[in-house]
Amino acid sequence: MKLLFVEDDKDLIRSLLFYFHDLGYICEKAGRIQEAEEKLFLYEYDCLIIDLGLPDGNALDLLESLKNSREDVGILVLSASSNLDNKVKALELGADDYLTKPFHLSELNARIRSIIRRKKQHGKSVLNVHEIEIDTDSNRVSVHENEIKLTKKEYDLLLYFVFNRNKVLSKSSISEHLWGDFMDQSDRHDAVYSHVKNLKKKLSDKGSKDYIQSLYSVGYIFKDL
Repeated sequence: MKLLFVEDDKDLIRSLLFYFHDLGYICEKAGRIQEAEEKLFLYEYDCLIIDLGLPDGNALDLLESLKNSREDVGILVLSASSNLDNKVKALELGADDYLTKPFHLSELNARIRSIIRRKKQHGKSVLNVHEIEIDTDSNRVSVHENEIKLTKKEYDLLLYFVFNRNKVLSKSSISEHLWGDFMDQSDRHDAVYSHVKNLKKKLSDKGSKDYIQSLYSVGYIFKDL
């Protein structure tokens, strides 16, 4: 899963990135609204965690612009204020949740997982695609009830395909989703090819149909037959 934290408190953002990266999330950060807008324009995220008060403006303005353009992105607002009007306004503008500082990181994680489950998984913790079953609570994958041992990247890749089934995904979008801004561009396509190849083999070895198809010079598509 890929998160974007929009927060200008350096100590807090350091703690957030360390904690959520350790849990296996791909994490990116922005310290200002303008930077967040640029990242949201260029890249896809599963959840946006945004501080209400930022140096270059109010996060409510960003929520307003996202309301109709990026309905697929989960949004959680953080605020040092418990002001009810701000909370109501944020929720009316499309935020999925609102958390007042200070908070426990474990609670923030639980709320993020809940948002992603509602936005991406229709509220379910178990996803079924024909013979493939994915339990997002335990990160377990099985085919015909036989569990498959996937690496973290292979698991994230499978989820990305399933969440975007029947859509063409470029190698660049896949690599950006799996590694964010942290991988050298020259290595990305080879790494994507390797992970896709390994994932396809592990699925087929357990009896899964070949849903992941390669599109020459374009990318891949998970065809939900």
